[in-house]
Amino acid sequence: MVKDKKKIDEEKPKKSGLKAFLKKRAPFYLAAIALIAISAQSVLSEKNFENSLPELSGEEQRAVDILMNYNAGVESKLTVKEVIKNQIDEEYPDEKIYEHKKTVLDLNVTNVNSDEYNVILNFKSYKGEMNFDWNVNVDTNTITSNNPESKHVIDVVTFS
Repeated sequence: MVKDKKKIDEEKPKKSGLKAFLKKRAPFYLAAIALIAISAQSVLSEKNFENSLPELSGEEQRAVDILMNYNAGVESKLTVKEVIKNQIDEEYPDEKIYEHKKTVLDLNVTNVNSDEYNVILNFKSYKGEMNFDWNVNVDTNTITSNNPESKHVIDVVTFS
């Protein structure tokens, strides 16, 4: 009889320690994974100046890249993109302005002639708006300002 009991005990599968451990703690692990996923998603989807600009195709994107990366021929200087971002940051300190529901960053690129594009960048928010207007020659990489705000940006880049 004693041998039969031992055989019965041996035939029963022993509970896995890992299964029992996970069964007791699974809800806590799922909650931790969910919190990590939510916090990572909010960091990855944070809006900023670069994320707010629309993706363009071909020559239009090239014109925008030439404009935004313009630094008056000196690599260590500020670029147009940095100057615009600095102006917006000065106007809205300590705010996540790009996440505000009334903030709109509008970029229009139109072909003026075969190698020149008109780039208009409008930043609108609850405090007001900033309008920038340039002509960009994609062959010679020259930029011409069409309004005072745009001229100021180019002057800051040139004389910084």
